Amino acid sequence: MREGVERVICLEELRERVAQLEAPRRCQDSPVGSGCEAVDKLLPDGGFRRGSLVEWLAADEGIGASTLALLAAREACQDGGMLAVLDARGEFCPTAVVRLGIGTEQLLVIRPQGTADHDWAVDQVLHSPAIGAALVWPRKADVRTLRRWQLAAEAGGTLGLLLRPEAARSEPSWADVRLLVECVADGQGELPIAETSLASNPWHTDIAGRERRFLRITLLRCRGATAGRCVEVELDDETYRVHPLEQRRLPIAN
Repeated sequence: MREGVERVICLEELRERVAQLEAPRRCQDSPVGSGCEAVDKLLPDGGFRRGSLVEWLAADEGIGASTLALLAAREACQDGGMLAVLDARGEFCPTAVVRLGIGTEQLLVIRPQGTADHDWAVDQVLHSPAIGAALVWPRKADVRTLRRWQLAAEAGGTLGLLLRPEAARSEPSWADVRLLVECVADGQGELPIAETSLASNPWHTDIAGRERRFLRITLLRCRGATAGRCVEVELDDETYRVHPLEQRRLPIAN
């Protein structure tokens, strides 16, 4: 009984907060930059479409996909929209958002309890015109749930950024854009990395002792674009800047 009461309170508070944040619908015609010029060049409109879902598939946890998604979220919220973070695992650190230049007054962190509350909360924030971007780590999203989220994002003009493991690549998707993020290791791109680097470790230390991350971002799917192109970038976690290294086209199996 107690759990049921707490669930109702959580949902009611979220309803009230979303209602307070409701604002006039923003223009959906102008694309949202990804925060990485090299990635923007892969996209036919030079950015992501407002009112759509974008999936970031990570080959490994902690590889940098979350940071890349946050860069896109910052671009989507430049007009004053809120950033909603669905933090079901309780692991999100707001400090990262502040360092990106997004004010705490623009940040809405939601920690739903259970899959039903989580999926409902995602639907609500995507449907709200006050939300510029929503950052989501889907637990298990079936095709009907993803379709509902896609329709909610379209109605609210919100950019939905879904962070999923690479294993989800074979699953159905309603995302406009799917991107695969992998680390670049020795022998893959002839990058200036330490000889001791491992293929599963995106972190490399240069001769000055500075930690650097080299990533490959591959366009798996995008409406109006050819799948298979990729860019290799250096991600600077101190400045949150992404520097392009190389661009090529690779064969991608659908």
